[in-house]
Formats: sequence, structure tokens, C-alpha cells
Amino acid sequence: MLRLSERNMKVLLAAALIAGSVFFLLLPGPSAADEKKKGPKVTVKVYFDLRIGDEDVGRVIFGLFGKTVPKTVDNFVALATGEKSIYGERFPDENFKLKHYGPGWVSMANAGKDTNGSQFFITTVKTAWLDGKHVVFGKVLEGMEVVRKVESTKTDSRDKPLKDVIIADCGKIEVEKPFAIAKE
Repeated sequence: MLRLSERNMKVLLAAALIAGSVFFLLLPGPSAADEKKKGPKVTVKVYFDLRIGDEDVGRVIFGLFGKTVPKTVDNFVALATGEKSIYGERFPDENFKLKHYGPGWVSMANAGKDTNGSQFFITTVKTAWLDGKHVVFGKVLEGMEVVRKVESTKTDSRDKPLKDVIIADCGKIEVEKPFAIAKE
């Protein structure tokens, strides 16, 4: 029978802790594939304060993916801060790396290939048929209930809202450290 003194037990425990710590430190970190699974990174945020008719209905905060689609994001931020489109009336599709995964994804509206301008839309359901046709550049981070209010606004026979839907105020919110969001 092997007997260990209290001192030897402490030394053995310390050695085990050190070995475990070294093993943990040597484990590989998240791979590029893991990062891809997590989703795109928000690099900047934009807010819209919306009004329907005379009623303030709330704020929507968009997370924008400046590393995935930098030109599209730069253009949208310029528009949201009161500037003109940085590319003129129309600019080409940047890429179609992101999809319309479900509610809350923000895409450029267009009239066909390479016809992006200042119009955009927010999905309220999964819209896979738009993938590869409209550049996804952001996601609603806060205020999806406000988007739902806009969605449920009564419209006429031509689908025009009976009450004006207005962006009463908008602006840019800096992001100190980019963060990934889930593709849901």
C-alpha cells in the first residue's frame, strides 16, 4: 500500500492542476468554420425612430455587417446620417454571402441585378426566394415589435399605407467591439 504524506499530496495536487491548465491552454480556439456558424459580425448600428400618422411607434436598431458587405453598409450609414448615397443613384450588388434566414433581416431593394440605391426592406418571415437577388446587409437587433406595427398598418388597394409611415429621426451608433449574431 502506497502512503503519501500531506506534503506529497499537495505537490501531487499542484502538479495535476498545472498539467490540467496547460492542457486547457493548448486546446484549439474557435476555428473559422465555428465563426461562420455563429453568423455575421455587427460592426456598426443605425437607429430609426418611426412614426405612423401622428403616433410615435418606437425605435428600431439595426446591426450592420460592415466586414461582409462594407460598401452596402457605408452607403446605408451615409443615408441614415443625412448624407446622399455615396455611389450615386445606383450601385452594383456587393455579394450574396448572407441569406434571408428569417424575420428581421435587412436587404437592399432593387429593380434587378446591380440596381441598388436607397431603398431597403426588412423581412418579417423567412424569404429564401430573395436569396441571391437582394444583398443582405443587416439585422434588426431591437424593435422588431415596431417593424410588426409597420407591417400591420392598413393599406389601400394599391398596398399604400393609409397613414404615412415616417422615419422621424435616425442616426449612427458606434460599436466598440464587433460581435457576431445568430443566423436565425
